Amino acid sequence: MINRLIEWSLRNRFLVVCGVFFLIAFGTRAVFRTPVDAIPDLSENQVIVFADWAGRSPQEVEDQVTYPLSVGLQGLAGVKTVRANSMFGFAMLTIIFEERVDNYFARTRVLERLNLLAAQLPAGVVPQLGPDATGLGWVYQYYLHVDPTLAHSPAHTNSASQLSTLNSQPSYDLGQLRALQDWFIRYQLNAVQGVAEVASIGGFVRQYQIEVSSLKMRARKVTLKDVMDAVGASNLNVGGKVIEENGMEFVVRGLGLVKSLADLENIVLMERGGIPIYLRDIATVQIGGDFRRGTLDVDGREVVGGIVVMRNGENALATINRVKEKIRQIQPSLPPGVTIKSFYDRAELIDRTIDTLKHALAEEIILVTLAHIIFLWHFRSILIVTVPLPLSILVSFILMEKFGISSNIMSLSGIAIAIGVLVDAGIVMTENVIRHCERAEEEKRQKVISGGVISNQSASAGVADASQTATTPLSTNSLITNHSSRLTAEETLAVVLTSAQQVGRPIFFAMIIIILAFLPVFALSGQEGKLFHPLAFTKTFAMIGSTILAVTIVPALCSLLVRGPFHSEDRNWVMRALLAIYDPVLDWALRWRKTVMACAALLLSFALLIAFGIPRPAMLWLAKLEERGRPRPQERAA
Repeated sequence: MINRLIEWSLRNRFLVVCGVFFLIAFGTRAVFRTPVDAIPDLSENQVIVFADWAGRSPQEVEDQVTYPLSVGLQGLAGVKTVRANSMFGFAMLTIIFEERVDNYFARTRVLERLNLLAAQLPAGVVPQLGPDATGLGWVYQYYLHVDPTLAHSPAHTNSASQLSTLNSQPSYDLGQLRALQDWFIRYQLNAVQGVAEVASIGGFVRQYQIEVSSLKMRARKVTLKDVMDAVGASNLNVGGKVIEENGMEFVVRGLGLVKSLADLENIVLMERGGIPIYLRDIATVQIGGDFRRGTLDVDGREVVGGIVVMRNGENALATINRVKEKIRQIQPSLPPGVTIKSFYDRAELIDRTIDTLKHALAEEIILVTLAHIIFLWHFRSILIVTVPLPLSILVSFILMEKFGISSNIMSLSGIAIAIGVLVDAGIVMTENVIRHCERAEEEKRQKVISGGVISNQSASAGVADASQTATTPLSTNSLITNHSSRLTAEETLAVVLTSAQQVGRPIFFAMIIIILAFLPVFALSGQEGKLFHPLAFTKTFAMIGSTILAVTIVPALCSLLVRGPFHSEDRNWVMRALLAIYDPVLDWALRWRKTVMACAALLLSFALLIAFGIPRPAMLWLAKLEERGRPRPQERAA
């Protein structure tokens, strides 16, 4: 089959070249459509559920919220386990599903079950789903930087800003910055394609705070329930239908939303003897920060920031770029002196990962070029062995897109590891073709010298007897023109067919053996499998592409580009020096083959002893990943 494929490729070189152009087109399309990320997603197939119950102890949250939810969610189809945490006023449950379960299907089932369990929970407790993101969804983080010189300068104004209250301030406190983040920036970034959530962190959540005095309440006979009912009833708008007058309808509304501290202070709680009791009579009203459990600081300075969480299955690099573009768009709308600065950007690690593959590809092409120049002295053959290298990588990207494998540090490492092997098949076949063409041309030169006329048939037969043909002395080469001693196109095609079929099957099965060597990696499961499967897949994809190209495009290119003059190994001083070293070593190894085999067995036994028999110190499962990005902010408990 391999020989027939080689023969078909040589007989249909035009179709093979057209196929290469189609491969380039589809491969380039796959490169831009394949999702790009830093590392494989090792997180489990999970759905997160939150439930708030303000002011309750962890024990109460565990008994009345966490336990009913965890028991009710365990019966869902495909659930492996349910992990639950109960904290002060807060419960979080992580439902782990089987890997075969679609994440959005799992979220739908969890949401349906939460609707049924709502009746078993205390009043006011409403469980909600977490964002549709994975453990690696944290792709970008920023903070709001305030320039003191601009913030205090009255000359810098921004009439286009939507936050006039901030623009009127000479400087901004953490509460104002948190309001800017919560009510403006967060909503803008949430609308970006691929973003699942923008979580605010740092600063204070501004709120109206009513601090009641128990003594004043007792003196005026006002209960806490009276205060809560009055405040709730006074902070709303009501409708009164419409009034028709002069053929027109007027909408009747009652506007009662609280807009300032004065509105709160003037709320009437009740009346005693015709005298109203206002909220200000029994309480102090102020604007303050909500209770918080942590802070965010950069270089020892507390700041306000946000965390961009990517949606499950999205392209990390594309999502980050869209977030950056959105930040550039909203920057002019921010108050004067406030800028959005990034201190964690996964795109930096992604770009370095891609650069690694680019450098490996460029280095391999340079090394292959130098090897051909040094050992073969045939410059046109350089193109033959370098063309399959990028084509094999394009094949890998096409299959990556087909199987849903993202471009990350592991999948691209598989391609980088395979680069050294991808050119081997082309090098072996090209070198064999060049040597056969060299010998066939030498035989033709001998026949021309002797006055014979060589035909296409004799050229083909001469390939088989090339090893028995004597070389022509250099002194007689000057008597023969290049035109008479060079191989014709038909003769070259016949020689290429014979020499390619000679090594085609060994090349094919050698590459298959290398591919099969990675089968144990596919047997890994869990996080190990998620980490190393992309590497094994991409290396296999690239080698499959290289194997197919070695028996199709390489013979076709050989028939088009392999032309004389050829330089024999005897005229290459590098080859002469290497053969002078290699031949005695080979003769010694063949003469003392039992000793050589015994030494090899001894080395193998020693390697097995090191691997399994000698106790070793504790080792890391993986080396530490140094992202070398901007320093991460400090997030600490308050």
